Amino acid sequence: MNSKESSPAIEYLKKETPTVLVWLATGFEEMETIAPIDLLRRAGAIVTIASIEGSLLVTGRNNIRLEADAYGSDIAERVFDMVIVPGGPGHTRLRDNNLVGENLLKHQEQGKFIASICAGPLVLHHHKLLEGKSYTCHFTTRDTLSNRDEKSAVVVDGNIITSKGAATATRFGLKLVELLKGPETAASIAKSIEFDSDLTT
Repeated sequence: MNSKESSPAIEYLKKETPTVLVWLATGFEEMETIAPIDLLRRAGAIVTIASIEGSLLVTGRNNIRLEADAYGSDIAERVFDMVIVPGGPGHTRLRDNNLVGENLLKHQEQGKFIASICAGPLVLHHHKLLEGKSYTCHFTTRDTLSNRDEKSAVVVDGNIITSKGAATATRFGLKLVELLKGPETAASIAKSIEFDSDLTT
């Protein structure tokens, strides 16, 4: 997997049942959201999908509806082992949501993993979470995120994990599994879904 890891090498959490929060807003990019959720749940993580909308049923950019597990207002005070910000047009709704911002900062303060893909890193940028970090993102964000790593599909720098977009969603999800459960679990899941790539590069 293409990723840049900060020095010293990252520490894998390897927690038996890691917890993950995924923020969801109307206009989310379906592939970027569902692939990591699926892979993390295969790995045994407890993934909570939180809607910032007035309904648990949230519509993505391609009119696929995903049912969240909870309302953001009921979950925002909690801290998880990892929080994920998907991309898609809905990233602006996440960016402008105070609960999401406060929750991200809470995770940052406690050194938890913060992961984002495609246009999602614009949300992290808005809350100054990318300062001094290496990162990647979708090419359409280059006017704002001009220092993006254009070569890597996934970039890990400390507790911040970023990825390019829908085409890298599986690679992104497997890296998240690796961080939470270790390389062996990630490799096992990659093999089970016939993901033909070396996770260690």
